[in-house]
Amino acid sequence: MSGADVSHRNDVGGLFRAHYTWLCARLRRYLGASPSVEDIAAETFVQLLASPGLTPIREPRALLSTIARRLIYQLWRRRDLERQHLDQLQPVDSVGGPSPEDLAQFSQTLKRLDRTLDRLPGKVRATFLLSRIDGLTYPQIAAELGISLRSVSVYMTRSQALCAQHSANEPLNRTFLIQRSA
Repeated sequence: MSGADVSHRNDVGGLFRAHYTWLCARLRRYLGASPSVEDIAAETFVQLLASPGLTPIREPRALLSTIARRLIYQLWRRRDLERQHLDQLQPVDSVGGPSPEDLAQFSQTLKRLDRTLDRLPGKVRATFLLSRIDGLTYPQIAAELGISLRSVSVYMTRSQALCAQHSANEPLNRTFLIQRSA
């Protein structure tokens, strides 16, 4: 471990001690008394620790707020996606609706897909979610993330290939999907 790594760890540790309580209080304004507050605060410092620490942080609260806000947006997008899928799973009528086993299998498949997407690097995952969940166009995604259109295209190809691999490894319950479309 180099001296820069130890110094960066010590700097982040100092920031954690000085700002963790403040960050939790700030997150409660967005999330209320949610148990996600402490998870997001901790993940904020984990991401800061994982980032290269070559430059000193002049405005730590601004940086922590930005990282935490991005994590909140990811949480909200994930919850919206889950809600959309659960709404689609609601039976139209009580007769012929999906069985509890079908719902459990579909839920497990969604969780596996979520873990698959978590394997993508941050900007690739963000590109995919902005396209598929938020419905943004490639130019809008490029502007949002501050990347080129070519990068957006490359990231989408990469994420779609991973999803295709996931689909090949984790086939959905075809009869459930056929029942829902009928």
